Amino acid sequence: MAPEGLFFPDTYVYGKSTTDVQILRMARERMRKELDAAWQARAENLPFTTPYEALILASIVERETANAAERPRIAGVFAERLRIGMRLQTDPTVIYGLGAGFDGNLRRADLERDGPYNTYTRAGLPPTPIALPGAAALRAAVRPDVRGELYFVATGLPDGTHRFSRTLADHDAAVREYLARYRQRQTEH
Repeated sequence: MAPEGLFFPDTYVYGKSTTDVQILRMARERMRKELDAAWQARAENLPFTTPYEALILASIVERETANAAERPRIAGVFAERLRIGMRLQTDPTVIYGLGAGFDGNLRRADLERDGPYNTYTRAGLPPTPIALPGAAALRAAVRPDVRGELYFVATGLPDGTHRFSRTLADHDAAVREYLARYRQRQTEH
């Protein structure tokens, strides 16, 4: 099992003589407790069956948005996709799979190159978490806000929000809106 995702991200208080291994044990134990608490409070009929799968989904949610209010809704999109067998198609998993080879620019070739973390080429969850999810992402993963939405894209607004869509046509319109906003910002700078 990969160590990614197994340590709870938080500020830990420790003494001068505390070793790095002891700190890692504290963070690991904290993640165990947080994940167990989230799993015990999970919704019924989730499209996955283990706490580790919830941890994987939570790590994706963590990387998709810094906007706390949107985490359950983003989890809802992914839960809906998993439920119907649709690929997750999430950039953070591809970026994680690229590792040190990622130069900050995600290209179409990256999305088309198969690998265990490429959720554009493979269905289901990736094999391991891709980040250290916090408590809010853990709760979102096990209690997703499912609204029948299958898509989301950044709005490009300073608040970090996304536009959610039920249909591909609506999503494509949202992407066009985002790109127009992005291009306008580029010309202003």
